[in-house]
Amino acid sequence: MKKFLLMICFACLNLMVSAQEKQLPQLNKNNIKQVIKALTLEEKVKLVVGMGMYIPGAPAGLLPPNDPEDDKITPKVPGTSGRTHAINRLGIPSITLSDGPAGIHFMDLTNAKPKYATAIPIGTLLASTWDTIMTKKVGEILGREAKDYGIDIVLTPAFNIQRNPLGGRNFEYYSEDPFLSGTIAAAVTNGIQKYGIGVSIKHFAANNTETNRMKLNTIVSERALREIYLKGFEIAVKKSNPWTLMTSYNLINGTHTSESKDLITKILRKEWGFKGMVMSDWFAGQNAAISLAAGNDLQMPGRPDQVQTISNAVKNGSLAMTDLDLSVERVLNLIVKSITFKKYNYTNEPDLKANAAVSRMVAAEGMVLLKNNNALPLPKSSTIALFGNASYDIIAGGTGSGDVVKKYTISLDEGLLNSGFKLQQNAKSTYEDYVKAENAKKPAPSFMDVFNPFSIKEMDVKNEMIIASAANSDIAIITIGRISGESKDRKVENDFNLTDAEKQTLKTLSESFHAKNKKVIVVINAGGVLEMASWSPLVDALLMAWQPGMEGGNAIADILSGKVNPSGKLTATFPISYTDVPSAGNFPGKQLPLKEGETLDPVMPTYPAEITYDDDIYVGYRYYNTKKVKTAYEFGFGLSYTQFSYGAIQLSSSTFENKITATITIKNTGKVAGKEVAQLYLNAPSEKLKKPSEELKGFAKTKLLQPNESQTISFTLTPSELASYDPALSSWIAEAGKYTIRMGTSSLDIKQTKEFSLKKDILMSTSKK
Repeated sequence: MKKFLLMICFACLNLMVSAQEKQLPQLNKNNIKQVIKALTLEEKVKLVVGMGMYIPGAPAGLLPPNDPEDDKITPKVPGTSGRTHAINRLGIPSITLSDGPAGIHFMDLTNAKPKYATAIPIGTLLASTWDTIMTKKVGEILGREAKDYGIDIVLTPAFNIQRNPLGGRNFEYYSEDPFLSGTIAAAVTNGIQKYGIGVSIKHFAANNTETNRMKLNTIVSERALREIYLKGFEIAVKKSNPWTLMTSYNLINGTHTSESKDLITKILRKEWGFKGMVMSDWFAGQNAAISLAAGNDLQMPGRPDQVQTISNAVKNGSLAMTDLDLSVERVLNLIVKSITFKKYNYTNEPDLKANAAVSRMVAAEGMVLLKNNNALPLPKSSTIALFGNASYDIIAGGTGSGDVVKKYTISLDEGLLNSGFKLQQNAKSTYEDYVKAENAKKPAPSFMDVFNPFSIKEMDVKNEMIIASAANSDIAIITIGRISGESKDRKVENDFNLTDAEKQTLKTLSESFHAKNKKVIVVINAGGVLEMASWSPLVDALLMAWQPGMEGGNAIADILSGKVNPSGKLTATFPISYTDVPSAGNFPGKQLPLKEGETLDPVMPTYPAEITYDDDIYVGYRYYNTKKVKTAYEFGFGLSYTQFSYGAIQLSSSTFENKITATITIKNTGKVAGKEVAQLYLNAPSEKLKKPSEELKGFAKTKLLQPNESQTISFTLTPSELASYDPALSSWIAEAGKYTIRMGTSSLDIKQTKEFSLKKDILMSTSKK
């Protein structure tokens, strides 16, 4: 009898447990608050701390330790940057995050079968198209490939300001100008999110230096912060509604960005109306509980000590449960939008061929022709003497999290041959042998490549080879290559400036080929600005090809052959000398001594440091143009194989009231089809606040205009475009007075101007109603 009663009790208990399990809410978009109530404290904390960084084949001790239990769970997509915790009992899956500024990024040190992705052109080249339609197409590549690989969030676009030409990560970024940066970022974001894949726009904010990046305190005025370093993020947030945003490593005025309530809650959420989730950069910040209270919802990639820190803070009352619940809610809101939650059946087979064709097209659109003394386009029957390592071993992109595992790259020698040109054989075979031998010395892939990218020494060119090439070829092309990347800034000598060997080779090429009335062309394969003023007189044409992705050689050949008419424009100023750069005196900042007992992190060895932005709002062309400092090539500059005329500017009114529309007609007056970028700059009154002589407030690229064909373009200016930030008022103000619209083909080459007036000040409060 006892045994029978016991069996009945067990049966009832099982029924009760089963009923309770059935009553547990299973996550969906309508029951998030109910799910939060069902979560334990431990589960809540797990949701706001990632599962650590899992790199197949990484040696032990390379990265901070993960939770051992997490390491037992095989990632859904191995080799990606991070993942969140699953809470299976409540139907909460783990989602996958992947780097992606220049293509979907996988890291696998096991040399297992690689997952290939399209290596798109670097960010600077994308922005150099000045074309939101083209850049949206690139975003669509990233969105499609992420979806095909089962990735939920792509950690892109990256669009910090290119404050200084030595910034190691400038290749990922778009411009020295926030309006251009934010507009291009919004286009890329819209392209990615079109496919149901989220982005994480980054790095918020003022992350313009790589040296000592983890502990660098950026001292910047409120006005410069608002107008230069936050403005691009504001534009992107409002124009594209990104799913997530990533805070940066650095401190701003003494506070880590990931721990700044003013930055994340006050400005981003309350003023701009951002509704998405905020995550930290990888291993950023100091205190996870303070970060959470500031509104930084997800600590990435996540460490066990952060779990403990947050748990302890909740238990001792220093972190309110309501703050934790709010971050959990934002994480869950993100998860329910993800393809993983929707159980998307991904293929692992992206259409790499079709995506490569788009990458090639966009690469050509963003290349900038800086000089052309009747050397380009090349005659179709040309035999070319091709010099420079990078001519035979193209640098497709930068290093670090912006690197991509690609199936192939097309170097310039291949691109020229594909376009029907002939190559002078002695130079070709000599370089091919050298590049092959040097690349064979490359060490096995390592996580530390982020900090010490491999590059081979430029081949020493014998004068005899140059002289012989001048005799049996029609033209010389030399590619000058530069590589840069995450965690390390560039140097002036032998990087920003050419090496002595490069200068000597250029001099000998110029003398030898010009003696036979033959042209010399330089192609720059780099991620950022170089000094050109001292040597550009030696050459007949100069093409800024940037780092153009995996199809780069074909895209360069498309420009050189005339198949594509160059239409790219510079997104950063090229100074005559580095000493002319307004931030040259305080870059990359002042390194401070370690505190007693403080040690360097073995993975990211960062000292405490400080940098002062004493150039204030006068960054890039705002400085050069206002102070009338001569440059090698100004912001917005770029040549074409044709010419364009600009008609008179037509305004919708001579007085500004709420908005004003400016219209202009552009005509192709040359002999070949081409595209033009119309750039609208605004000169504003400066009685109350000093202002730059002009600021970019609008741009548009024409369609491909045939000879004698015209296109009319309109721009609408709102109070936001007229306003500057007044710290004394904590508001944006459009000052009464006379405004001048300057429309042209660069920031200095202004074709038409038109004035309008604003009768009284417009004050725009930062508070969101």
